[in-house]
Amino acid sequence: MDTSTTTGPEGVPRNGLKERLLAGREPQLGLWLSSGSSGMAEIAAGARFDWGLVDGEHGPNSIVSILTQLRAIEPYGMTPVVRPAEASRVLVKQVLDVGAQCLLLPMIGTPEEAAEAVAATRYPPRGVRGVGASIARAGRWGRIGNYMAEAEEQLCVILQVETREGLSRIDEVLRVEGVDGVFIGPADLGASLGGPAADELEAIVCECLRKIRGAGLVAGSIALEEGTARRYSAAGANLLAVASDTDLFVRALDDCLARFGRWPGSSYDGSS
Repeated sequence: MDTSTTTGPEGVPRNGLKERLLAGREPQLGLWLSSGSSGMAEIAAGARFDWGLVDGEHGPNSIVSILTQLRAIEPYGMTPVVRPAEASRVLVKQVLDVGAQCLLLPMIGTPEEAAEAVAATRYPPRGVRGVGASIARAGRWGRIGNYMAEAEEQLCVILQVETREGLSRIDEVLRVEGVDGVFIGPADLGASLGGPAADELEAIVCECLRKIRGAGLVAGSIALEEGTARRYSAAGANLLAVASDTDLFVRALDDCLARFGRWPGSSYDGSS
């Protein structure tokens, strides 16, 4: 895997994940980073997943903890993707300024919301992103003199469609200029649809993935079960989350306790 991320000390950092997606390589496999821990993020980065999702929507993250995780991940080959709590211009501006280049923007249900989300990532006159690169990590505190002119080219904006409304208007969302990809969130989508059977929901997700790839965009989703992940990949998913740090940790701890903590006579009773 090409772990190169920069164009040089004076250039805007290259977006390696975007380059690999555009090159049409095999599905880029990632994991959710939900713990809010920079230590956990660094351990995960060392496993050499293609990307890791720093979750500010459901994970216990502030802009400061997101920043510390970006710094922890940076020396490794894993590309960070940041999901702010919402696709507002204020939160998008903050995560861009601390150095995020790949964004997953949640709860997009209409083409109007999609256009507003994209506009939040662009400087005027193309958008509404506030100007602050000279004091931000993204612009190396003013050392990247051409940051504003070149930043947009290295951004990867992925919108999360995960509601009944989003599903019904996905064709319109796919036509919004500046959208690099659409990520289908199965859990929220299933809840919004009233809890369809697992195979029915999987079929809906797969149809969406085929439609997204057919539009020439990045198609993403999450599947923690291997069989589902393989079927999503076959349907066209090229940005696929297959693990979660907290889920892996919980299962490893429970498995350990099951092996060692349930021995007969393992509790100390004071006798010898």
